[in-house]
Amino acid sequence: MPPARDPLLSLQTLPDSLAAWKLVDQGRALERELRFADFAQAFGFMARMALVSERLDHHPEWRNVYNRVEIRLTTHDAGGLTRRDLDWAEHAEAACNPTFTAFQP
Repeated sequence: MPPARDPLLSLQTLPDSLAAWKLVDQGRALERELRFADFAQAFGFMARMALVSERLDHHPEWRNVYNRVEIRLTTHDAGGLTRRDLDWAEHAEAACNPTFTAFQP
């Protein structure tokens, strides 16, 4: 098996900026459910985050039902959470902010 690209993080708590996220699976994943006004806003969020995902080369497990987006983050090749998961979550927090306009690397 090739070595993991990122070191695993061992977190007991999340940074304040990610307070809405939950540590799950014994700290190996992050989850969050977002609710938007309607399907268009939910899908727009996912489209923005798809671009972020490509730039970060990190892709979530997620699903959309009408105005709801359920997200699960983990780095499969590392076997748990890495800095890339936290980075993606921080970008997601910015993207669901009403003042969000563009991806900022």
